Amino acid sequence: MATEALFISVVPNMRFSPGQLVLTAGVHELIQQGRLNPSMYLRRHLGGDWGDLVEGDRQLNDAALASGQDRLFSSYQVESALQLWIITEWDRSVTTLLLPSEY
Repeated sequence: MATEALFISVVPNMRFSPGQLVLTAGVHELIQQGRLNPSMYLRRHLGGDWGDLVEGDRQLNDAALASGQDRLFSSYQVESALQLWIITEWDRSVTTLLLPSEY
């Protein structure tokens, strides 16, 4: 928990609180294998950089951020065969890092 708090404190331009951070089994496995470091993508998500989304989905996220009444979703192409999704619940209580296959 202290590491999580330290990480959050160094996110520049954080636009919302992530709540509890959760990793799915697939993301955890990739981290353990050294194939994924999700820190940069989490920083981008918390800063309102929604990654590889179409404009309409970006606008939905911006509206959800302003209203606080819907979830926030980001998608990042990490490498050609690896995509990372990050979802923050509508009430900002939990942020989950997952692979599309785990949705």
